[in-house]
Amino acid sequence: MLTRRAFSLLPALAASSLAADPRYTIGITTNTRGGWENDVFLSFKEAREVGYRYVETFIHYFAKDYYDNPAALQKKIDEIGVKFVTISNGAPMETNFQDPSKHKQLIADHVRLGKFIKNFGCRHLKINLGPRRPTGTTPEDLNHMAVACEETGKQLKAIGIRLAIHAHMWNQFENRKEIDYMMGHTTTDNVGFVLDTGHITMAGIDPVALARELGHRIVEFHMKDTAKENRGGAKSRLDRPDMMKNPPFFPLGEGGVDFPALKAHLDKINWRGFLTVELDTSPFRPCKESARMSLNYLQNVLKIPA
Repeated sequence: MLTRRAFSLLPALAASSLAADPRYTIGITTNTRGGWENDVFLSFKEAREVGYRYVETFIHYFAKDYYDNPAALQKKIDEIGVKFVTISNGAPMETNFQDPSKHKQLIADHVRLGKFIKNFGCRHLKINLGPRRPTGTTPEDLNHMAVACEETGKQLKAIGIRLAIHAHMWNQFENRKEIDYMMGHTTTDNVGFVLDTGHITMAGIDPVALARELGHRIVEFHMKDTAKENRGGAKSRLDRPDMMKNPPFFPLGEGGVDFPALKAHLDKINWRGFLTVELDTSPFRPCKESARMSLNYLQNVLKIPA
């Protein structure tokens, strides 16, 4: 039998439960050049001060001191008050997905990373597929990449981690042809997708249209904006610019990505997952202020609580 006091607490308890399990979980990737790139724990601390509770970064920050001591890293992030969205691949790992002679080591490296991030409660591993070679990505490359991703995803699934591949300008996995091939030659069970609104736009693709096509195969969104003239997809491919002098990506609200339309679609299909703010560089203001601008947009325009 409920006491009067217990009954009076029910609305508060319900609200607390909803706050703890929202449809969307906001995170931030914190390796932003312009102040955060050389001190990962400073980036976590300042992101938390802004209001972010989940952070994402790359394994190279932890490979030397924490790969074999996850408890020490857990203690550090507990002290700051953040949790991980995921920890992405990169040096010193093998990332030549297009080279079958590297696949054995590559798969072993990524399974090891999957086991590492599981210590922190992560449920997916976001990966990049290596820097783009001057000759681009060939059909043979794509075949090898798909084989490696499928097997990596299969082995990660066995330990409870979902693989999610990230299309990224100037990487081996960049454009619409490559996205279509990789999605068509891997299975939904083993390979998910990270949709980066900025990189997808600059690759000439409408991120809202791609979200409609891929639906729940998208595991995570990287949220970054572009210039207004790129709305719906840039009209021509951008060679890599000087990211500190002429950045193509901006805090949310610049106008190049139709975020209200994206959220309306995700609401419609009842998508759940991480919306991870990301800004590669912040040359015009401190990283903390750029992070604050994007969080304000998510909260005040899209009405998503942090």
